[in-house]
Amino acid sequence: MKNIYFIGIGGVGMSSLAMYFLHFGKEVMGYDRVSSDITDMLMNKGVRVHFQEDLERVYSYNLNRDNTLIVITPAIMDSHKELIYFKNEGFKIIKRAEVLGEISRNTTCMAIAGTHGKTTTSAILGHIMEYNKMPNTSFIGGITENYNSNLILRGDKYSVVEADEFDRSFLRLHPKYICVTSMDADHLDIYGDKKGFELSFREFADKVSDKKNVLIREGLPLEGSTYGVNDFSNFRAYNVCIKDGSYIFDVDLEGEVFEGMISNLPGIHNIENSLAAIIMAYKQGISLNNISEALEVFRGIKRRFSYHIKNENLTYIDDYAHHPKELEETINTVRHLYPKKKVLGVFQPHLFSRTRDFADGFGESLSRLDQIILLDIYPARELPIEGIDSSWLLNKVRIKDKKVLKKEELIPELKNRDFDVLLTLGAGADIGEMVPLIKREMSV
Repeated sequence: MKNIYFIGIGGVGMSSLAMYFLHFGKEVMGYDRVSSDITDMLMNKGVRVHFQEDLERVYSYNLNRDNTLIVITPAIMDSHKELIYFKNEGFKIIKRAEVLGEISRNTTCMAIAGTHGKTTTSAILGHIMEYNKMPNTSFIGGITENYNSNLILRGDKYSVVEADEFDRSFLRLHPKYICVTSMDADHLDIYGDKKGFELSFREFADKVSDKKNVLIREGLPLEGSTYGVNDFSNFRAYNVCIKDGSYIFDVDLEGEVFEGMISNLPGIHNIENSLAAIIMAYKQGISLNNISEALEVFRGIKRRFSYHIKNENLTYIDDYAHHPKELEETINTVRHLYPKKKVLGVFQPHLFSRTRDFADGFGESLSRLDQIILLDIYPARELPIEGIDSSWLLNKVRIKDKKVLKKEELIPELKNRDFDVLLTLGAGADIGEMVPLIKREMSV
């Protein structure tokens, strides 16, 4: 196919595919609902992007079903005008996960899955492979600080793929190695209940028959080799300490011991993520010494515990956390690093269905803060659900200092508040795009 057209091109998963095809000389174009840093980056590389369901713009591209492949994100609704047009005209339409499956089919594919932890783990693994000049293609669900990209492209012998559980997308992949970082229930609008969610993960893990190549975080109900921190897993990290802001730990990979791994990512959960990446890289023949060198210079992922202000008066951290467990881990890490500081959280819930399904968990996690401000729910692919809004969720939070604001009210409110640590949280585009403004205004 000469042309690749993306509906939802600004998504972090879709944009890495867009850059992949652009690298190989395809004409790449597409639609997204809003402009963003990602769409700006794509347009600067020559990708044509528009932001309205505009059939006239589509006609102007002179596409036909013989020379054009349509790639869609599962978040796109069936009522989308462009999708309806392409269906009616007989274009070949495939989902993002199917494309990833075909790209990785003939590679040594390492698929990283999990409700949370998969982006960080796949980013660390992709970085280790790149640092050691392994011929790999890594599709990452976040923008890495080291490469300012969600795509690492050096070759096609290996592939690192963030395996998304939404819409059962990860079942389209053809992995040789699998890692599952977590299985806290999510996407119940798709799976119905926790049992259906876990069954899908079991089906995913069964894609690899040699269970030595299935890596499972300790405690998850799957068959494979286990990993964990300070436990009796097959692979473990231990002797964890903090020195000069970095985490230092030893690893034991079934008897192969390395002392003094250094990670600059905060939190014990990131020791787990680092350990998973270490194991996967080690299984590809990279020495623990070379893995250690790579890990020490890994700088993280944008919107994953990203520092924006760090001085004696204020610390400002932004994080993508949007599930109760992720919020709990992020807030606990802040409490560990700043035990005597007053912490204000600003959280934008992501999806009406997720807010409804996990409201009690959100309330429990957010109650760990000193102060909380909720923004309106970011709908993404969803229509509103009656009775489910941020005011309803706020009632689940037990602390006294809590309120709901419109996003345009946030900056004036922050300027009149007393706090030591500011933590912005959520997966929605609104909160993510506000970060530079918050940083600028709070730096004055």
